[in-house]
Amino acid sequence: MPHFCRIVKSGIAAPLLAATLLLLPPAAQADHADWHHGLSLIDKLKYAPDFPHYDYVNPEAPKGGDVKLSTTGTFDTFNPVLDKGQPAVGLALVFDTLLKSADDEISTGYGLLAEGVSYPADISSATFRLRQEAKWADGKPVTPEDVVFSLDRSKELDPLYANYYKHVTSAEKTGERDVTFHFDQKNNRELPNILGQLQILPKHWWEGQGPDGKPRDITKTTLEPVMGSGPYKIAAFSAGASVRYELRDDYWGKSLNVNVGQNNFGSISYTFFGDRDVEFEAFRSGNSDYWLENIAARWATGYDFPAVKDGRVKRESLPNPLRATGVMQALVPNMRRAPFNDERVRQALNFTLDFEEMNRTVFYNAYTRVDSYFWNTDLASSGLPQDAELAILEEVKDKVPPEVFTAPYKNPVGGTPQAGRDNLRRAIALLKEAGFELKGNRMVEAKTGKPFSFEILLSSDTLERVALPYAQNLKKIGIDARVRTVDASQYTNRTRAFDYDMTWIVWAQTLSPGNEQLDYWGSRSATEQGSRNYAGIADPGVDALINKVIFAKDRDTLVAATKALDRVLLAHNYVVPLYYKRDMNIAYWDKFSRPAELPTYAIGFPTIWWSKNASPK
Repeated sequence: MPHFCRIVKSGIAAPLLAATLLLLPPAAQADHADWHHGLSLIDKLKYAPDFPHYDYVNPEAPKGGDVKLSTTGTFDTFNPVLDKGQPAVGLALVFDTLLKSADDEISTGYGLLAEGVSYPADISSATFRLRQEAKWADGKPVTPEDVVFSLDRSKELDPLYANYYKHVTSAEKTGERDVTFHFDQKNNRELPNILGQLQILPKHWWEGQGPDGKPRDITKTTLEPVMGSGPYKIAAFSAGASVRYELRDDYWGKSLNVNVGQNNFGSISYTFFGDRDVEFEAFRSGNSDYWLENIAARWATGYDFPAVKDGRVKRESLPNPLRATGVMQALVPNMRRAPFNDERVRQALNFTLDFEEMNRTVFYNAYTRVDSYFWNTDLASSGLPQDAELAILEEVKDKVPPEVFTAPYKNPVGGTPQAGRDNLRRAIALLKEAGFELKGNRMVEAKTGKPFSFEILLSSDTLERVALPYAQNLKKIGIDARVRTVDASQYTNRTRAFDYDMTWIVWAQTLSPGNEQLDYWGSRSATEQGSRNYAGIADPGVDALINKVIFAKDRDTLVAATKALDRVLLAHNYVVPLYYKRDMNIAYWDKFSRPAELPTYAIGFPTIWWSKNASPK
């Protein structure tokens, strides 16, 4: 289950990953509960209740120094739960959650604001006990009322949260420091853990008065620096342009085992850019300290500047963050609009993309084409279904495409003039079956004569290096595809409202898929603005398989059900799959230190790195 946040857009999801199940013995009743210090889905917890710190941190890391970061886009609000406006990057630094994940385990969480958690045998509820020492930045204690407020307001104000926590019917205070969440279904094993990801807000602050003497309103955007219980505070900002977070000396949790060796920088600053190339020039000149490279051509040819040559800028390719991350990066036609609701049209759009040619001419053969919604993990389907996966598909045989039993999914392969021509011929044939025909050099509806024309909506001009060649290929078969790049705010608003013909999306998956699949592909989310069902998928077979994933009784069943879901999603040709890398390319100025061995599943920057200029303890 991905750690919940506003992910999306085009680009990697920040992949912020978390977990989903309590494996320790459940309590029969909350009044006589066995309290557990952590949650895990796949394996037993690595760390015992009294662990001093995560193994991958340096517990003696010095505190202090600054790190300057950058991002593309803008911001107009610090409200972390409102589905309006563009929230500032970095707000997670201000707020704590009930649990905190470990980056050397898959799907685990250990107590942060909560010191313990319990649940009954049927998993019809979960109770979290808050730490007595947990405090807000104003010194007031974190209370069960804050947790109830956070859940209620999050579900009320953002469709993403409403979907994510839709099976959590209510939360109530059940003890001085206890809060109990009630569920509308039993044996959904991930619900306790995804509640651990809930960002907790201070009820008294949001219901109080602002500096202007007027009541605050959580239903509106705000540029008042918000207060949290986390390690950093908002120290300074320029609306839409920059924000600076400072480490709090009085942070209540700085000595907690899940925080030891982390949150080491004295300040973390973000500068916002409207252009990715300008942002890179800021990195080259030393105005930002760290760069995540997402352009293969630049990684191959764009690092010949002096600071790289003399070692002041370091470059690395690291597999860590993607070891447990499945990725589907794709161009996504909006099936809410004709003719994209016709599967033959969608399949034709895939035949028109010549990935192999682009990989050779644009990407220096750096990428692999994605052929699964869980690509690069053991959850990806392949070959023909067998054993448990086949049995699951047989149960929904009347609801899924018959080819899932007879033909493995394969992307069209181009890369040569002959292959390219063959693929375009196949696309034209599919469009003819769907009621289109070529008249002169235009593809038109045979009945109406209406030209086949659509817009590809992008959030960054970086993506144009793929979208423009794709549009040129579409033009070869008479389709008028226009590429439109808009600013971050407009892109966010349009994708929330499903106001596009086709757009570019990245879905990130963990090795513990669950309730988020409803938001990605479930029928209900297809009509809920703000959901991540960008394609508009509403299919009974997909819905049935999502439920089999959510209610899988064990790991083997989960893997089989996920592969079945993957296979059916692919068979419907909902998207035009793109590409990804198995390593993450980073560059940074040589002003940092870090643990000798990074965590298995993360780079850990900036959380566990530290400044060379910081004073030792």
